[in-house]
Amino acid sequence: MDNQPIIYEKRNQTAWIYLNCPNDMNAISKALLLAFQEAIDRAEADEDIRVVVVSGKGKAFCAGANLKELMDDLETKHSKEPSLLELSEGLFGKLEKLRKPLIAALNGITLAGGLEIAMTADFIIASDKAKIGDAHANFGVLPGAGGAVKLPRKIGVNRAKYLLFTGEFISAADMKAYGLVQEVVSAEELETTVQTIADRISEKSPLVLRKMKELVTDGLEQPVEIALKQELLALKAHTRSYDMAEGLAAFTEKRKPVFEGY
Repeated sequence: MDNQPIIYEKRNQTAWIYLNCPNDMNAISKALLLAFQEAIDRAEADEDIRVVVVSGKGKAFCAGANLKELMDDLETKHSKEPSLLELSEGLFGKLEKLRKPLIAALNGITLAGGLEIAMTADFIIASDKAKIGDAHANFGVLPGAGGAVKLPRKIGVNRAKYLLFTGEFISAADMKAYGLVQEVVSAEELETTVQTIADRISEKSPLVLRKMKELVTDGLEQPVEIALKQELLALKAHTRSYDMAEGLAAFTEKRKPVFEGY
């Protein structure tokens, strides 16, 4: 397991996916990307999994792309093997389309592609030891998975430009003040805190969680009046679901609901 680029663990109804290349600061390599995609597919397919957590082993969450592999791709442009960028596109597509709640648990350094992975999560919990930034400009590289597009939407245009242009990385506490990080806890408490949150979410209807995630994502890209109509239509359709009937029955009977996801 120590030699695997990704470690997959199931705890209660949560899938923990660890980036496991600590000697390379969990840099994004082709091997890691392939294993990461397999882990996402596994979590999505497992009906017992209701929450997915992504974290890292060692001192880093992820310090970005493996620049050596990126350079090798540039030198072998006509290779039939998929490039690092092509595999990255596949991974980010899966992360963006994941229907289950996704939590990023930032254990340490989170830069460039690592920040872009974190920004695919529904929310972020960070260790007080985490340092977060873009850093693409430090190596003459452009972001390709949301660094220049998502970061301004999450922390504001001026703050994002500052981090993008300077390549500086800042504390998790500062990122919490900017709104990117929801909670900052001690390194020792990170996994326990995240698991407690994941367990709380797992008690909710997976059908509701899936549809809520979809409504939020789609609603941000549409005029408010259209998004509101879609939300109302979703509610009308949801009134025929088992989970809504179960939730209302449990409320009436003063018991804890048992949701099935349909």
